[in-house]
Amino acid sequence: MASTSVRTDDSTLSWADRQLFRVESTLNLMAGLVVFTLMLLAVAQILGRKIFNAPIPGFIDWVEQFMVVFAFLGVAYCQRLGGHIRMDIVIGKARGRPLWLAEVVSVALMMLVISALIYGGFLHFERALNIGDSTIDIALPTWPAKLIVPVALGLLWLRLLVQLIGYGRALWNGEEIPVAVPMIEDAAAIAKREAEETLGEDLDGEARP
Repeated sequence: MASTSVRTDDSTLSWADRQLFRVESTLNLMAGLVVFTLMLLAVAQILGRKIFNAPIPGFIDWVEQFMVVFAFLGVAYCQRLGGHIRMDIVIGKARGRPLWLAEVVSVALMMLVISALIYGGFLHFERALNIGDSTIDIALPTWPAKLIVPVALGLLWLRLLVQLIGYGRALWNGEEIPVAVPMIEDAAAIAKREAEETLGEDLDGEARP
């Protein structure tokens, strides 16, 4: 995952970015807690089966449903940090307005794709709810897990909208660094920031809060 930084200021766009990031961080924390819960559930499943010959009923069903949570709830958080894989061999060499134009086009295309996925995901949720779809073993309803998909993708769509506005504003104003978008850091910047976080002070000698 590439390390990134996000510029903030006093604009409404930056405020929206920070508020959205709070929601994304909360959902990402929930996804992490689900992963931890699944780990404990797996340990209980193994010990129960091996020691007491009493496996957890519907263990596979629970895992299938919870997998959706940690697979999708962190997707917008990752986008805000610039953690998704990018093919930027060409546009990575661009600077200024050409770069922001390329980012605007790519983000707009992503929004179109995500819009289609949200629509399809909601149809799957609606169908599961209407027919009472459930898992095979212990008949867990599948609609809650399927609802998570369009909700998480809807949050990603909002994140992309914020980034589209950020790149668009930079394109219009000729800004060197856009607001509310992840800027990929080079190796030197990453090393400097990690050293500052470890030492608790700027490398120039100023104490960090």
